[in-house]
Amino acid sequence: MSGPVQIPFKSFIRLKPEESTAIYLQIVFEFIKAIQTGFLPEGTKLPGTRILCKLLAVNRNTLIKAFQDLESQGWIETLPNKGTFILSQHKEKSNTEFIVPKENKTQEINIGFEFKRSTILENPTETSNLPYQFNDGMPDLRLVQNDILARLYVSKLKRQKTSKTYEQIQIRSHLNFKTHFSNYLNLTRGLRISTADLLTTSSHEISLYLVTKVLISPGDKVVVASPGYYISNMTLTNTGAQIITIPVDLDGIDTNRLKEICEETKIRVLYLTSNYNYPTTISLSAKRRKELLELANQYGFVIMEDDYDFDFHYDNNPILPLAAFDSNQKVVYIGSFGRSLPSGFSYGFVAAPPEFISELEKHQNILEPGIDVLKEQVLTEWINEGEVHRLSKKNKKIYKERRDYFISLLNEKLKGKIKFKVPARGLAVWIEWLDKFNLITLQKECAKNDLFLPKTILYQTKDVTATRLGFGHLEKEEMEKAVSILCLSIEAIGTQKS
Repeated sequence: MSGPVQIPFKSFIRLKPEESTAIYLQIVFEFIKAIQTGFLPEGTKLPGTRILCKLLAVNRNTLIKAFQDLESQGWIETLPNKGTFILSQHKEKSNTEFIVPKENKTQEINIGFEFKRSTILENPTETSNLPYQFNDGMPDLRLVQNDILARLYVSKLKRQKTSKTYEQIQIRSHLNFKTHFSNYLNLTRGLRISTADLLTTSSHEISLYLVTKVLISPGDKVVVASPGYYISNMTLTNTGAQIITIPVDLDGIDTNRLKEICEETKIRVLYLTSNYNYPTTISLSAKRRKELLELANQYGFVIMEDDYDFDFHYDNNPILPLAAFDSNQKVVYIGSFGRSLPSGFSYGFVAAPPEFISELEKHQNILEPGIDVLKEQVLTEWINEGEVHRLSKKNKKIYKERRDYFISLLNEKLKGKIKFKVPARGLAVWIEWLDKFNLITLQKECAKNDLFLPKTILYQTKDVTATRLGFGHLEKEEMEKAVSILCLSIEAIGTQKS
């Protein structure tokens, strides 16, 4: 490949100082367009910032700011003592790549065999030791009643003496658990399922993976909302599916656009978080829920309905899932249970026609061959005795109080700087910033003052600058401090700009 200075950047990086869009954002958009159209292929080494500043006739600080934004979004990578290179994390034409043999690579690969490496399933989760942190809407583990769970677990262990074989205990215990669990889902979510329609897994992520494994083949067209859930998008893309995005407005996913797509091409799956869109927290309107079921029946696609956050709703009449009204068996319903319980006691599940569940079980037997009999017996007892309902009611009261207090802080501290809608469920608020600024700059400014903002909650496009702020894990004093730091950091950015 020729040296980076010889690349004719000015022929495809075209900046317009007369426009209102900031120059650094114009650089970001032009580079992304150049990468997507192939002018800057993967692996291209970019010239140094001083050289590129002269080529583009821009200030070096402006270019550095643009490069920071491009790197945070995964378009470029800066390697110490080597330079800045073009990445292609955003392409969707392949989900794996072979590592090149050792003699063709640098010394960083030093093993004696080739293997496949995913370019999609990189874990985007970040951790920090800063005392104050926002996340994308996680529950507060301090509310978990470990003592009650521990007593139940120990009591079950003591009563395990029996003449039956372990296999007999497993089968009977698991069927008993599925019976109580399916009844619980019918009662709380309006489903009409039996044990044959239900698969239980160790986590929501396992449920999602199993469904995509059985339902989607390479090349299938899958429609997702934009913006959408990054974890599910990674899982869907990893199947080799062709991802088609549809915008979300105040009524949820755009059904008119979906119909246009269905008339143009054959859709295999529509994936959506209907009751609580991730990340915007918007619920699908009643009109569009009906339209989606009609479209699925008309065009023959499957609705993969992900209801990961049903446990946290704050009204007396929660919105029931699409699966509760699915008379044509077009919905595969994926959910979670016990997000307020310790991680080892939470569950994922799938509700779908029995034939599909049977196929899922074949794959589950490889991933999760054993059944935790004691855990299932403890949860069966919790469901049977109403402890799950009691704990859910108690936690919802606490989280509603936290949501309301968090909303009051946002209105007080950030009035005139943001717009948002109060979420009817979930543990996060989607806020859109009224001023345009670099969210990575905000992240760094907050970190200076002991507040951590993971990149997975930051959303920035040409048209939207938004942040998903989780409140469920914060007590009132922690909320006050976190929002105060956020406010001070915004003011500091405004001062720097002026």
